[in-house]
Amino acid sequence: QLQASGGGLVQAGGSLSVSCEASGRASSLYVMGWFRQAPGKEREFVAAISRYGGTTSYADSVKGRFTISRDNAKSTVYLQMNSLKPEDTAVYYCAAGNPSAPYYYMAQGRYDYWGQGTQVTVSS
Repeated sequence: QLQASGGGLVQAGGSLSVSCEASGRASSLYVMGWFRQAPGKEREFVAAISRYGGTTSYADSVKGRFTISRDNAKSTVYLQMNSLKPEDTAVYYCAAGNPSAPYYYMAQGRYDYWGQGTQVTVSS
């Protein structure tokens, strides 16, 4: 089970951090990813991190602004979001799975478990 938290309302240019705590099986067994879905749009990949944090992957739209990290001792993955833009407004979902290579990190179908989502709203 994945529980996302930390969303909220922030002004453009501001920062926000969301987190996702995993319960049940050890989180270190899984690649962890963040996806987002804006109103009227399909869910899209944001970032992912390998099981022990050695490899990360980002969507071009967030590269340089967002940072994904994880603490396996706490079974938690984090997404630090800086320089937020109104177009970052979305429901953010965490996911756990085992994509076989970093190339597949952005593929939603490679993730087996999904959190309930947390709303991030960026005002202009």
